[in-house]
Amino acid sequence: MLTIELGWFPVSSQVSRTATSCEGSLDRLLPSVSTGLSPRKRTTSQCKSEPPLLRTSKRTIYTAGRPPWYNEHGTQSKEAFVIGLCGGSASGKTTVARKIIEALDVPWVVLLSMDSFYKVLSQDQQILAASNDYNFDHPDAFDFDLLTHTLRKLKQGKSVKIPVYDFTTHGRQKEWKTVYGASVIIFEGIMAFADKELLQLLDMKIFVDTDSDIRLVRRLRRDITERGRDIEGVIKQYNKFVKPAFEQYIEPTMRLADIVVPRGGGNMVAIDLIVQHVHSQLEEVRGIALTDSVNGKHILVQNKETSRDEFIFYSKRLMRLLIERALSFLPSQVHIVQTPQGEDYEGRTFHGKRITGVSILRAGETMEPALRAVCKDVRIGKILIQTNQDTGEPELHYLRLPKDISEDHVILMDCTVSTGAAAMMAVRVLLDHDVQEDKILLVSLLMAEMGVHSVAYAFPQVKIITTAVDKKVNDLFHIIPGIGNFGDRYFGTDAPPDWSDEEMDEPSY
Repeated sequence: MLTIELGWFPVSSQVSRTATSCEGSLDRLLPSVSTGLSPRKRTTSQCKSEPPLLRTSKRTIYTAGRPPWYNEHGTQSKEAFVIGLCGGSASGKTTVARKIIEALDVPWVVLLSMDSFYKVLSQDQQILAASNDYNFDHPDAFDFDLLTHTLRKLKQGKSVKIPVYDFTTHGRQKEWKTVYGASVIIFEGIMAFADKELLQLLDMKIFVDTDSDIRLVRRLRRDITERGRDIEGVIKQYNKFVKPAFEQYIEPTMRLADIVVPRGGGNMVAIDLIVQHVHSQLEEVRGIALTDSVNGKHILVQNKETSRDEFIFYSKRLMRLLIERALSFLPSQVHIVQTPQGEDYEGRTFHGKRITGVSILRAGETMEPALRAVCKDVRIGKILIQTNQDTGEPELHYLRLPKDISEDHVILMDCTVSTGAAAMMAVRVLLDHDVQEDKILLVSLLMAEMGVHSVAYAFPQVKIITTAVDKKVNDLFHIIPGIGNFGDRYFGTDAPPDWSDEEMDEPSY
């Protein structure tokens, strides 16, 4: 079962030197910098969030995700899994990172590039950089304090602001990018293994080893086409700084790697082994694996040829699994009872005032029996939300909530969520009735990535639990590949040819 439990959860830069040598060793790759120049203060500003998506050849990955592992108290129980990718300039680190992301097939991934953490240059250094005489391949060129602080916060599931470096002007853009914690963080850079504090944050260290001639050709192509450099300047910089820095600072850190990937992104055997290891770590330590049982039932439920009887049967099985999984995230306390043999047995019981279920009509109502089956004397409320055809906005048409719901833990039920508009309005209704946001659990059999993203960012403390996430929503707001109109398939009613989730009884956008 795919479980997504979501919760929201100035560094001054030093002037870097241009020398290609330093007195440090592998035990201390970042020597202290002594300079007579005054530090230049970094200018910070509020930033807009870039679209938090990474589109691969097969799927879309959230790159500004939310921490997906929570304990019974709603706090993050495990840190993110951090993969460090090191290698020479143009060795294919980013390509390897993207292929790992695509093969991992987990919903929340952050790709953090060391290129974003170059120090702010002084005017004299700007002049050197313009003439290709500034050493961007020396450890002192990077703001390791900011980098370590950023990676540590990301691993803890906290939001961070990341500078955006402009390689044409050799400076940082005014607006910074906001990124949030994730299931997996991939950190790549030429000096990824060059700092002791950074190394302690890495759960897996990968070195991408590519032939120097290939790296030079790639660097020529990249710097000329993407960064506006001329061929003479690129070769000058490579011979003066890049090649010596690789031999002195980067290549020796290969011994620190857990895995060495020859030939970069073309080595699919190595990438497959890396992915298998990461999967095993995620499943063993963090428990986010999809079970064969849930996958098998989804094949039947999403198959248009499945009969109505079978559709209902397997939908009910998924609902039961989903509700039981959701209840495991409610707060609990130790409870000791005595067995018939006169021995003490220690278990856990719900620690809260009450549990209330609220269904979003009509499809969400089908989940009520599953909740009643596993939660004795649960109270049930109902919400009907439909779309205004003139404005396109969701509207509340019917509401019945139990009294004194404000102190309850609420399980909000809807079978499918596409854009998330109805779910967000339902959450808003609960908040208006003084239900605490962190006491709301949204459960759904099938969600679109757009819906997950919308609800998570609008209501960061709401936990989201679903059995599957599909990739797309089409122009009619159907989830693609999807399940069809759940209410019609379950109740045996017919939808019009141009039915839309937001126009039908199942307003699960």
